[in-house]
Amino acid sequence: MLMLRKACLLAIILLPVIAQAQPDTVAKTLSILNWDDYLDPLLVAKFERQFKVKIKQSFYESDDYRDELMAAEGGRGYDVVVVSGIMVDSYRRQGWLASKPEMANSQHINTKWEGVFKGCKEYMVPYFWGTLGIAYRQDLVSEPITSWKQFFTPKEELSGKIALINSGRDVVSMALKSLGFSANTGSHAELKEARELLMAFSPHVKTLNYINFGENSAMLSGEVVASMMYSGDTLMLQELSDDISYVLPAEGGNIWVDYIGVTEASTHKELAWTFINFLNEPKNAAQLAQHIYYATPNTAAEKLLPEAFVDNSVIYPSNKALDESEYYQVLSPRTHSRYNSIFSQLKQLHPPDEAQ
Repeated sequence: MLMLRKACLLAIILLPVIAQAQPDTVAKTLSILNWDDYLDPLLVAKFERQFKVKIKQSFYESDDYRDELMAAEGGRGYDVVVVSGIMVDSYRRQGWLASKPEMANSQHINTKWEGVFKGCKEYMVPYFWGTLGIAYRQDLVSEPITSWKQFFTPKEELSGKIALINSGRDVVSMALKSLGFSANTGSHAELKEARELLMAFSPHVKTLNYINFGENSAMLSGEVVASMMYSGDTLMLQELSDDISYVLPAEGGNIWVDYIGVTEASTHKELAWTFINFLNEPKNAAQLAQHIYYATPNTAAEKLLPEAFVDNSVIYPSNKALDESEYYQVLSPRTHSRYNSIFSQLKQLHPPDEAQ
């Protein structure tokens, strides 16, 4: 009986030691909230091996859905998040972002992109940038598409074969651009014109869904002839067909910048920043850029990219082509509501359909 008591006492004494040692035998998990296919699986596997960690990714299909996921738990459950630049300051104000520490590979980031949106310099690292323009089938149109005006007031050959993006900000802002207005206007009169344009344009729209850029894309089959599209996604379609063209319209488009950072709720902040630093090692950043077909803000990585990549005007438009384009700005609540109202009216005329 005495021996049994000694054994139990020893077990009680050792229990905290065992409990402390146990986590070291289990790989840590780093949770990332991101767009789908916005990380190179080979780089993910390389980081997992090097740092003995498991990376778990959760995906969102729109900025609004990402915001909903973050708001649901106040950012808890995610260590790393990719955020559109326009939302960074909102995330900061809500306490969802951890302050950015000094990182060795920060020296490679073009500082131009750190100051585009408020809060980015202190909390986030520029991830990728690109443009929103028009992708179209050059073999199925009688003349090249060069403007938003051609898109929103289409010829018969485009009618019923146009795709939009399920994003009120993008659709309304580009309609405004086609009318010669700012993509960030708060003018009631200008927004009224945009609404009238979109209501008249509605019968020509095939879908509000973002175009599939795989082998089953409606653009490859010809069901869709022109679509609002992000620059890098066009390149994926161009790999499948030489008939796909991309244009940053004469009126300008949207220049977007995505940022990557660490959540304040993360329990693995040091590891999370290590991951971001890892992605910005020049060799890794160059590999990632070639995987997702977007422009990297990492200047050292650009020097490692093939000439054909950096000379591609879809990825890196000329300064002249970018002159009329705009970064989105934060709208007042009242103006934001007007944009949403206009888009909601358009959506009522186009119930959800299957992916194109």
